[in-house]
Amino acid sequence: MWGVSRLAHLFWPRWYRTLQWFDPVIGLMWRRLGLGNTVQVVIVGRRSGRPRALYLGLLRVGQGSYLGHPDQACAWTRNLDVAAGGVLRFRDGRTESFRATPLAPGPERDAVIRATFHQHPFPGTVLYWLTRRHIRAVGRFYRLERGIS
Repeated sequence: MWGVSRLAHLFWPRWYRTLQWFDPVIGLMWRRLGLGNTVQVVIVGRRSGRPRALYLGLLRVGQGSYLGHPDQACAWTRNLDVAAGGVLRFRDGRTESFRATPLAPGPERDAVIRATFHQHPFPGTVLYWLTRRHIRAVGRFYRLERGIS
């Protein structure tokens, strides 16, 4: 990796580590006010076997739903690769099971990446746009099949 990708690869893990510190505040804001396209995603840990909850942006392109990460594999993407699904928790209390399929490079994945530029809450929209070359090169995105028992 070089140029923008190297800088982005250094940035994204630190950004998400910082957000983890604020997880209790983010959860409170999400429950009370909502945060754009944010949902709570629960995925079983690949080593612990315990449910792991985190807040992610649920992307929508056409009739499809997607989750993604702007950098290389991280804990939640590795868990999702093993579990192949999880549960979406919505702000209104609804829950919905899903299966996830990793997206290969191509038009569908490109459309999902473009959706991050305007669907994520600020500053995510700007950060994704600024690191778009890096995201196109190494980002991990998943198509969701929702409503699975």
